[in-house]
Amino acid sequence: MKLKHLPSEFQEALPVLEKIKAAGFEAYFVGGSVRDALLGHPIHDVDIASSSYPAETKKIFPRTVDIGIEHGTVLVLENGHEYEITTFRTEDVYVDYRRPSQVSFVRSLEEDLKRRDFTINAFALDEQSHVIDKFNGLADLKHKRLRAVGNAAERFNEDALRIMRGLRFAAVLDFDIEEETFAAMKEHAPLLEKISVERSFIEFDKLLQAPFWRKGIAYLLASKAYNHLPLLGDSAENWQRLLSDLPETLTFSTSEQAWAAVLLYLDIKNPKSFLKQWKTANHFQKTVEKLLAVYDLRQNRQPDKAAVYHYGEDLMLLAEELRKAQGLTADAERIKDLNASLTIHDKHDILVKGGDLIAELGLKPGPELGKLLNRIEMLIVAGDLKNEREAIFDFVRKELRRE
Repeated sequence: MKLKHLPSEFQEALPVLEKIKAAGFEAYFVGGSVRDALLGHPIHDVDIASSSYPAETKKIFPRTVDIGIEHGTVLVLENGHEYEITTFRTEDVYVDYRRPSQVSFVRSLEEDLKRRDFTINAFALDEQSHVIDKFNGLADLKHKRLRAVGNAAERFNEDALRIMRGLRFAAVLDFDIEEETFAAMKEHAPLLEKISVERSFIEFDKLLQAPFWRKGIAYLLASKAYNHLPLLGDSAENWQRLLSDLPETLTFSTSEQAWAAVLLYLDIKNPKSFLKQWKTANHFQKTVEKLLAVYDLRQNRQPDKAAVYHYGEDLMLLAEELRKAQGLTADAERIKDLNASLTIHDKHDILVKGGDLIAELGLKPGPELGKLLNRIEMLIVAGDLKNEREAIFDFVRKELRRE
C-alpha cells in the first residue's frame, strides 16, 4: 500500500534517504514512526535503516556522530535535524535475555525486519511513500492485534523486555494480544527477572500513563508477569481492587500520580524504599512521597493556605484528582482560590531576609533567628502579616520589645 499523506517529519527527512540512494544503497524509514503514521498518531523519532555499512554512511554525510557504531548506528546531522541511521543487521544468540552476543551487518531489508519484536513495528517506508510489510502487520493494525514477528517464543527468549513492551503497546494502542504471542509472553514472564529494573520501569511507567492502561494491567495480571517485577509478587488482589475502584474514564495526569495510586492500592508502607527498588530518581521518589502525604492530609482536613503553600497547587490538584476518581469529595476550585490568594509561594519571595534583620536590627545568626524567620514566613502565608519590608521590621521590633 501507499501512504496517502506523508507526514512532515518524513518529508523533512526525505533528502537523507535520497542521498543514501544516490550513493548506491537502499534506505527506508522503519519501526514505530511508520506504525504511527499508518495509525494517524503523532510521530516522535524518525529512524532510518540502510544497506550502507556505518563507514559507508559516514562517507555520504559530512557531519556524523558515532553513537552506536558497533551496532550499526550512526547519528547524521543534516538540515538542522538529527537522524539515526542503522545498517540492516541480523543478530546472533542473545545473552542475558536482552542483548545479542553479536550483530552482523547485511544488505537485506527483510533480514533486518525479521529481528524486530512485533509485526506492527516491522514496517518499512520508502521515499515514494510505499509501505513494505513482510509480516502481515497491516492486517494486524486493521484488527487491532499485537503479534510477534515469526516465532513468538524465540522473540521473547531473545529479549524478555519485549514482554513489557507488549503490555505497554496494548495499553497505548488499545490492541489485543494475539493468542500465540500472549502464550509465549506468559511462558517467558519469569525471564523478566533477568532484565534491568530501569528498563522494566520505563515500559511500566509508559503503560501506567497510557490511555488504555487498564488493558495493560489486565494483561499484566493474566500473564502473571507482575510476579517477576520488583516487590509486586502476590499483588493480584490489590491490582484487581485498583481496577474495580478507579473509573474506566480515568487517565493519570502524570507519572508521579500513577505511581502514587499504585502505592496506595498496593498498601506500600515505605514508598521511598519501594521506589528505590525500582531504581527511580531521587526527585521522582520525593515527589511521589509528597503526593501521598497530600493525599493523607486530605483524608483528615480541608485544604488550607498552609497546605497549598507547602505542597504547591500542582501536587494538591493531583491528589484531588485521585480523590475524585475514588468517589471522595474533592474541591479543586478551593485549592486554586487558595493558591491565588497567597502573597508568597516560596520563602525566597519574602522581602526581608535574615541578613537584613542582622544588619538593621542587630539580631544574631543562629537557631533563634531561624525560628523567627519561619514564623514570619507562616504569618505572611496565613495573611496575618504583609510581605512589606516596614511591616516585617515593625513586627520584629514588637517581638523584641516583648522579650
